[in-house]
Amino acid sequence: MVGGQAEAASHLQGQLPMSLDRSIDNLLSQAQLAIDNALNNPKILEYLSDFGYTSARIQQGKKLYNTAAAAQLAQTIEAGEQISTTATLNEAWEIAKKTYIRFVKVARVVFKRNSGVSTQLDLGGSRKRTLSGWMVQSTQFYKNALASKAILKDLAEFGITEQKLKAGLKEVEAIEAANLAQEKEKGEAQAATQKRDAALDELQDWLSDYLAIAKIALEEEPQLLEGLGVLQRS
Repeated sequence: MVGGQAEAASHLQGQLPMSLDRSIDNLLSQAQLAIDNALNNPKILEYLSDFGYTSARIQQGKKLYNTAAAAQLAQTIEAGEQISTTATLNEAWEIAKKTYIRFVKVARVVFKRNSGVSTQLDLGGSRKRTLSGWMVQSTQFYKNALASKAILKDLAEFGITEQKLKAGLKEVEAIEAANLAQEKEKGEAQAATQKRDAALDELQDWLSDYLAIAKIALEEEPQLLEGLGVLQRS
């Protein structure tokens, strides 16, 4: 298999390990060389035809190559889009975290003797580290604060106005939108990777049989075999 566990972690970021990236490039390059040089050389075709690899059959391999090359290109496009949406999400989160934590610090001072409001705004303990947990926690803070005239009045005395809270809530909502976009791109990148891997596996299987037969068909013509990218050991 061309894909596999070695690239699983990198799929989460939409990137390929460098070694796998090279192996894919090598496979595509090898297949293109072995197929095109055979199709363009009547003498090689003559030898291969005696073993069942006619021009029409090699054209089937050419179709597999074209499919795999297109799938590889599509995967890189989807991976790039995923990286972009992830960067957008992370940037939005960093901005929103700074706004939110400033508000929390002020609110802890304002309501340090009011355990009820502290619970409503979830001011105790550390802030959630996961995106989903942080979004729940920050949304609770903003919505509960905005829903209470008393809380709004107390916070306004320390510079946290209703307008600032609404702006902070919009930052959280922007993260939610960015997260949905990132998850969409992640799914598309994973689907493109699976499609690419399937195409590469099919090409690799075909190429393996093709080159094995070519070695037999051209064993007395090593220079022609080398023209297919198969180097003969001395």
